[in-house]
Amino acid sequence: MSTTSVSASDKKLIQERSRPSLDGYFMIIVGLLLVAGGAYSFIGLVGVGGDPSVPGVLLRLAVVVVGIFILTGLYMLQPNEAALLSLFGQYKGTDRSEGLRWVNPFYSKRKLSLRARTLNTAPLKVNDKRGNPVEIGAAIIWRVQDTALAIYNVDDFERFVNIQAEAAIRHLATQYAYDDGEDLAEGETTLRAGMDVVAGAMRDELHKRFTAAGVDVEDAKLTHLAYAAEIAQVMLRRQQAEAIISARKKIVHGAVSMVEAALQGLSERKICELDDERKAAMVSNLLVVLCSDKETQPVINTGTLYN
Repeated sequence: MSTTSVSASDKKLIQERSRPSLDGYFMIIVGLLLVAGGAYSFIGLVGVGGDPSVPGVLLRLAVVVVGIFILTGLYMLQPNEAALLSLFGQYKGTDRSEGLRWVNPFYSKRKLSLRARTLNTAPLKVNDKRGNPVEIGAAIIWRVQDTALAIYNVDDFERFVNIQAEAAIRHLATQYAYDDGEDLAEGETTLRAGMDVVAGAMRDELHKRFTAAGVDVEDAKLTHLAYAAEIAQVMLRRQQAEAIISARKKIVHGAVSMVEAALQGLSERKICELDDERKAAMVSNLLVVLCSDKETQPVINTGTLYN
């Protein structure tokens, strides 16, 4: 038994094509004139008092029926709204005109909004590049671009967008680490530090996934990003330790510069001559005073400099 595989490129996709419609105001006048004229003629024929002929009656009734039939082809479209037109199950085109429009009454009309829509995903628990569980959520602005693909290529395009958005966010989170670390290359993008780059990558990912449904992504941004509850406290202590180390480095660097400036000033002004041992003691005392996170208690020397 042999099977035949069909690639996605071989599938016949029904894409949107324009279908012009007529001015509804003109057609409603035509329809009302036919209905009114046929009814008035029929009433006049019956009111003569004679026996009206069958062909005459049928002709006047036919005029009324044609007028009513024409009126059934009227429909109205709001701004940023489209109507998909089909005839006995066959797609004929899409009308994007605004206002009162008219097409063949045999056409079935399905209206579809073209306005921008916002999808705010609930925070999802996923693993980042390091495998750490993180919570991530996003806000996505999208709109229908190709009405035929949205209706005829997928079963429910709104549900399709929701599911594909969640899949894209999960896939995106695995491509980046949550934060910087020694295991990452220098300058590597992370979820927390590279929000703009991550947002651009998410838009590209969503665009690829939404193309099958004729949906266009206008904007996408992360709205929630945090470590999962089970590791949040540990990672918070890690971030605090990194912040303390960074602050200490700046404090020590500044203290060394101040000590160097003090020794240089004493030497240039010849206030006092210090040997290497006294310089070392002075440097030690100054560093303690400048780098300590608590107030220091000085010990006053009432003797000489060397006693």
